[in-house]
Amino acid sequence: MRSECLPFSQIPHSTPLFTDFLSFQPKVRQFYPRSAFFLEWLKDEAAAVSYDSQRRERVATILERQNRTWGSSAAVTKNIERLRAGAHAVVTGQQVGLFGGPVFSIYKALTAVKLADLATQSGLGCVPVFWLATEDHDLAEVNHISIPDSEGLHRVIAATQGLPDAPVGTITFGSEIEAVLASAVGLLGDTPVAGALRKSYRPGETFGSSFARLFARLFADWGVILLDASDPELHGIAEPIYRAAVEGAAELDEALLARGRELEVAGYHQQVKVTPSSSLLFALRDGARVPVHRRGNGSTGQFVIEKEEISQKELLSRIAVSPQSFSPNVLLRPVVQDYLLPTLAYTGGSAEVAYFAQAAVVYAKLLGRITPIVPRFSATIVDSKLRGLLDRYQLTLQDLFHGPERLCEQLAAHALPSELQSSFDRANASLQSSMAVIRDSLSRLDKTLVDAAQNAESKMRHQLESLRARAARAELRQSELLGRHAALLSNSLYPNKVLQEREIAGIYFLSRYGTELLRDLYDSIHADCLDHQVISL
Repeated sequence: MRSECLPFSQIPHSTPLFTDFLSFQPKVRQFYPRSAFFLEWLKDEAAAVSYDSQRRERVATILERQNRTWGSSAAVTKNIERLRAGAHAVVTGQQVGLFGGPVFSIYKALTAVKLADLATQSGLGCVPVFWLATEDHDLAEVNHISIPDSEGLHRVIAATQGLPDAPVGTITFGSEIEAVLASAVGLLGDTPVAGALRKSYRPGETFGSSFARLFARLFADWGVILLDASDPELHGIAEPIYRAAVEGAAELDEALLARGRELEVAGYHQQVKVTPSSSLLFALRDGARVPVHRRGNGSTGQFVIEKEEISQKELLSRIAVSPQSFSPNVLLRPVVQDYLLPTLAYTGGSAEVAYFAQAAVVYAKLLGRITPIVPRFSATIVDSKLRGLLDRYQLTLQDLFHGPERLCEQLAAHALPSELQSSFDRANASLQSSMAVIRDSLSRLDKTLVDAAQNAESKMRHQLESLRARAARAELRQSELLGRHAALLSNSLYPNKVLQEREIAGIYFLSRYGTELLRDLYDSIHADCLDHQVISL
């Protein structure tokens, strides 16, 4: 493997909040308790983690039960015992996407393992925990995967449906999953990973349990503890946080609105829209997850669930009786997570970094400690064939960021006859040389004409480059091969104009290169490297 670093500042759609956090610019420090550099502060942070021993025992017992159900390995059992005995946790998490979701889910798990290992090596017992976001209700985000091949990018979709807005972790597969599985295996090939898919995704399993069974197999040797957030017993333990979120709803909302204004004044964006009627909870109604709103401006102590008005006292009573009928929103979820776990750090992507800038005020008011966030490992995997094409056309990953059409033109321009290429190069050099002489002469005659000369040169150079582009498009029309190469590069490395890690299924890479790839990727993770990595295999 060969790795090259690509700063996120050079990647489209990277937000100023994320890039400033990576370098820990002064104006971003008010929103985060620690920098992105885990090794700088892990020992100091460990001293701030407060975790009740009885809660530790209860949670460890639940994790033992959950992971045993999914076929956990001896390494996982050992880590649960370490957690029970006093270890800290590095936590990550993700929605339970079909067949394991995009490859960044794998990167998250590996990052949690690496950070936990680094903490342990420094003398702090630490284990990796993967939070299964089974309570998320956006099915359209998780019911598909993308798998590339020489013919294009194929989207495999599970037609499985549940009730509208039902938690995705509860949606059960019927016999239709067998055809979906066959389609995926047909693209992947009959590999050991395909075998793991067959054992995990079966009629009667849910999006949540299938994902858990697959990750239990993929990370059997890594000791990754899986946690299903929808477990009723975990909701019972988290009930004090739900209660506090209701009792302090007005104060929390005010703090979140203020934090939103602070982010905007600093030039950043709010990842989560907060309004004066917001609360931090969802309620489960007839199998659907619906938001709990505050009545009017929230000052009356009244709440609304769908169309039902409910007092604060009644809402608290319902939470006490049936905490499993409620769940946290995206800003309360990490707080619940770190009430349930002795979290040293959370590792996630750019969107989660943005969430944490807002969730920090909820942490401060409900837990009295703000958990640091560490950016997860981020990478684009380039195989030998793709690397050969990049080298052949003298391209970098950045050249793909302008879209498939522009890429086609670049490939065609490179493929123009050498004589024509040389003619364009000579014409450009001649233009620059001639205009330099003209500008020099004009500066002696009338300096006000220099700007006009520069403007004229710019227009002539634009016309020359336009002509070169038209020639490239003519070349492209005559070469089907160039179009195929452009499509292969785009679909494999920058599919649908997003980073590969966000679109292509992790099982594609593990099927093609074997689970040994996990070890190679783990070795590529360095806590002091926060750039995107371009990894050539």
